[in-house]
Amino acid sequence: MFNFSDALLDWFDVHGRHDLPWQVKDDPYKVWVSEIMLQQTQVKTVLQYFDRFIQRFPTVEDLGYASWDDVAPYWAGLGYYARARNLHKAAGIVARQGHFPSNLEQWMELPGIGPSTAGALMSLGLRQYGVIMDGNVKRVLSRFFAIEDDLSKPIHERAMWQLATELCPTERNHDYTQAIMDLGATVCTPKKPLCLYCPMQQHCKAHAQGLETELPYKKPKKPVPVREAQVMLIQSAGEWLWIQRPNSGLWGGLWCLPIFDQPHEFQSHTQQLGLKPTTTQVQISHSFTHFTWLLEATVFSVAADQKEHLAIECNAQWYTPIQATALGIPTAMKKLISTLELESHSMP
Repeated sequence: MFNFSDALLDWFDVHGRHDLPWQVKDDPYKVWVSEIMLQQTQVKTVLQYFDRFIQRFPTVEDLGYASWDDVAPYWAGLGYYARARNLHKAAGIVARQGHFPSNLEQWMELPGIGPSTAGALMSLGLRQYGVIMDGNVKRVLSRFFAIEDDLSKPIHERAMWQLATELCPTERNHDYTQAIMDLGATVCTPKKPLCLYCPMQQHCKAHAQGLETELPYKKPKKPVPVREAQVMLIQSAGEWLWIQRPNSGLWGGLWCLPIFDQPHEFQSHTQQLGLKPTTTQVQISHSFTHFTWLLEATVFSVAADQKEHLAIECNAQWYTPIQATALGIPTAMKKLISTLELESHSMP
């Protein structure tokens, strides 16, 4: 009789990923950081950030007692910044408690940790029993059992959790957790799954019915709205005027050039500050999951004796682009810097 977990573990022993930098026994902190980074983000991207982050914040105490301004540069570019703010806040709680959570409920009491992340931390972090339900697991199980339901609905989500729990073994639980994620990430992929190399192929109902590329059920994609905004780039002697965005909302806590969604607000602000634009204007496009932002930056040059006044008026700081990047800026701001550099080099 076919045993799902045995077949998966046999495959994992030969073909699984065993050398990821967070696969460390008795170090729940590294697993925790990796799990938060891996939300909505592929392993190959996380690998570019993880080591640098851990080198700067090697323990949960280092992270928990650091200021957000210290943490932000090490997350800048990874996106979904609420993840980083929650991780930072939760690390502070754990650091003050003096110990990591020891059960699922305690993990889920921390900011930013839901049932699946808590299950991963129990399994991979503490090497105890834990069940996960990330996108890889949903995809593997929906195809293996040919589940055509809309998995975003709570009733079907609960049914998937029940299936995942029934299949999840107590022996080698942490290997199984890593194995099912690896299978989804490397073989049972969202597009063009490699069914020929899958240990489940002969027993996979979706494969038998030719449904493997159709499942899991996908809601029809809505058109992504396009928004426009204007960016105020005030420069003086190589420095730009930067503001720190509020902790909540888009790009929370990161340094950014002032952005105005309404043209009249932009015009009013420039007039109020007595700014006159140069001829330099650049445009960039930056895509989020829920909208695309078209940003038009207008450059204003000011004399050195205006700098202090403008910094106070705008509640801002003067930094060179290199200094601002070191403090932590969104990818869109990095695009803007690069575009302006190209523009200046191309000028006669």
